[in-house]
Amino acid sequence: MTRQHLTTAWTTPEPPSRPVVATGAFDILHVGHLRLLGEAHRRGHLLVVGVEDDERIRAWKGMTRPINPAADRAAMLAALRCVDGAFIISGDPDVAGWRDYCRVLESLAPRALVFTVGDPHAEPKRLAADALGAEVWEVPHVPKRSTTRIAGRLAGR
Repeated sequence: MTRQHLTTAWTTPEPPSRPVVATGAFDILHVGHLRLLGEAHRRGHLLVVGVEDDERIRAWKGMTRPINPAADRAAMLAALRCVDGAFIISGDPDVAGWRDYCRVLESLAPRALVFTVGDPHAEPKRLAADALGAEVWEVPHVPKRSTTRIAGRLAGR
């Protein structure tokens, strides 16, 4: 069986050269997301955001997720002043290693990969950044702010 590769579909015009890259679900936009993206933008470089597609999020987080479809999530992110571009990452949910992300991000030649302190995928993101010749930017986590927590409150849990 051949291993699938991840693919990207840009929802905005051509990607900028040497951007800072953030990737994730970004299912229900909250202050933690805004601080992550705002901090990346504040450092003075163009920022692009990769949104995991619906199939990948459903496989990782359960059948009730995502709440918002990938195209909507990417459109909302692209509308933020601090975001210069957005794309959707698609592929088999089992294809999620750091080398897979290197393949999908290498054409961008990212300046940095940005994520929050405590990100469960921090180590693979560090490995990818190193392989891509990119910096690692870790932004402080905002406690008690997550899509999972918001969705739980909305469901009365």
